[in-house]
Amino acid sequence: MNRVRVAVLCSGGGTNLQAILDSAAAGAVPSGEIALVVSDSAQAFALERAKRAGVATCVVDKKQYPDRREREQRILAALEEAGIGLVVLAGFMTILSEAFTKKYEMRMINVHPSLIPSFCGPGFYGLKVHEAALARGVKVTGATVHFVNEVCDGGPIIAQKAVEVQEGDTPEVLQKRVMREAEWIILPRAVETVCKQLLKD
Repeated sequence: MNRVRVAVLCSGGGTNLQAILDSAAAGAVPSGEIALVVSDSAQAFALERAKRAGVATCVVDKKQYPDRREREQRILAALEEAGIGLVVLAGFMTILSEAFTKKYEMRMINVHPSLIPSFCGPGFYGLKVHEAALARGVKVTGATVHFVNEVCDGGPIIAQKAVEVQEGDTPEVLQKRVMREAEWIILPRAVETVCKQLLKD
């Protein structure tokens, strides 16, 4: 069966990558094949997760390539060489340029740990999102999977899932709940949804 080759871009632990790998292993991503994991940090545990799953890896380390344009060109070259049809940003800590995002228009998705348009845009990443949600006193937060364009967290929304904020939550506790109850569920589903659509197009 024809499948879309998927690359996952990570900077850290790769828990969202693991959710995708687990879903793929369980047969829940039949339209996609996780073909490449790219990291901008040689220390990222995501690379270890990829190796365990038998997925090819590519490191374009920020320290080695401090110039963003050169780093992007190397990532693009790796994606093209691997014949990638869909790019997934899963905890990738570099904001990509418009030139990069244009190349994968409607073929690049990101997971963000809030219900966009709340707590998103420049400066909102990782724990900062959950700190802001708790500071605002929201009762419900969640996660969003969206297409990536040149606007930070600005592309069309694919899926969202709400998560309740509980009494006494710390940013760390809330972060884990949002991952477990939203991100790890909607991201693999979104990968399949988009791959399926790309096969039809």
